Amino acid sequence: MVTVEVSPVRVEMRLAAGGIACPGCGAGLRPWGWSRRRSVRDLRGLRLELTPRRSRCPGCGATHVLLPVTVLLRRADAVVVIGAALVARAAGAGYRRIAAGLGLPELTVRGWLRRFAARAGAVREMCTVLLVQVAPADPVLPGPGGEGFADAVAAVLAAAGAVTARWPEVVALSPWQMVAAVSGGRLLAPGWP
Repeated sequence: MVTVEVSPVRVEMRLAAGGIACPGCGAGLRPWGWSRRRSVRDLRGLRLELTPRRSRCPGCGATHVLLPVTVLLRRADAVVVIGAALVARAAGAGYRRIAAGLGLPELTVRGWLRRFAARAGAVREMCTVLLVQVAPADPVLPGPGGEGFADAVAAVLAAAGAVTARWPEVVALSPWQMVAAVSGGRLLAPGWP
């Protein structure tokens, strides 16, 4: 799986030109059909239909699904919905209140929060390294807040701020779409990082 930009038109143009590199060998990926259609909920509770593009590497023969940064691997909700839940939890809200506010099942939200909490240290480390690498000037590192979950969310937001300061053209991405890109869509996937 390869994480790509939001615009399917730009993805098609880059794919046709060989502008998306194979993560295995680095050769330019080529179009190779479509993945299974899936339905994704957005922040307004609306269902969006998504059919990810498939690609094949002419170098190593591997196939890859091109997943837009708006979603995470194996999640039925857009990454901004999951990010809203994570921010609310970092601010002290419980999973029941978050689920009610987003109009989602409690078990779904609780699962996200547990999965993120289990890897909060790794997320904080990854985003802090990204912040230091891309900050145009001396970065202001998020200080320890006393809780790993809140610290990880603060690191995500700080890294996203540094990315948009360095590359203003990505300002349209939310902090959670940025972390979806950095994690390759695997932020809540088993075995990541």
